Amino acid sequence: MPSLGRLHLITDTRPGRDPLTVVRAALAAAHADLVVQVRVQDSATDREAYDLAARVLALCTPYGATCLVNDRLHVALAVGAAGGHVGADDLPVAAARHVLGPTGVLGVTAREPRGAVEAVVAGATYLGVGPCHATSTKAGLPDPIGSVGVRDVVDAVDVPVIAIGGVTADRVPALRAAGAYGVAVVGAVSSAADPGRATTDLLRALA
Repeated sequence: MPSLGRLHLITDTRPGRDPLTVVRAALAAAHADLVVQVRVQDSATDREAYDLAARVLALCTPYGATCLVNDRLHVALAVGAAGGHVGADDLPVAAARHVLGPTGVLGVTAREPRGAVEAVVAGATYLGVGPCHATSTKAGLPDPIGSVGVRDVVDAVDVPVIAIGGVTADRVPALRAAGAYGVAVVGAVSSAADPGRATTDLLRALA
């Protein structure tokens, strides 16, 4: 199974963003220590998702970095990504595991211990837990759970927990202290003046 890095970068495809430039800068700083999760807007076509995922995978491959695709598991399979990530409104976890097969990386969004345990039993490789803090990069999210909520999930499962939602380098130590294996970010890197430097700062905080 591909390695699961501690820093997960989710592509920012909001209008006016340049996800490929950000991914290039982050990979140059992190190399194999980065997991890149391709997430597109709901309005994007499958062809648009495929084209972006294929280009991101091509960028990841020389560095040995892991590439995942959010939600659209058929796109993950089509481009040859390492796996995918599903949330509450996507395929059920067991169905997602069936699609990806026994060896594909399967991330699952979780928020509380019971759902986290159910996701692991159904085949989750790791859990994306949050939102830890308020964030503006995705609409319609529930209230933040904070480090305490992360610890509750960590204590309930035996797979890596990736904290997500409003994560910054300054907030990483508290999340790691709560037991998070790593963190997932969007704006902390994509909105930074220097995405490469922001990546380095996050990796240093995770070390």
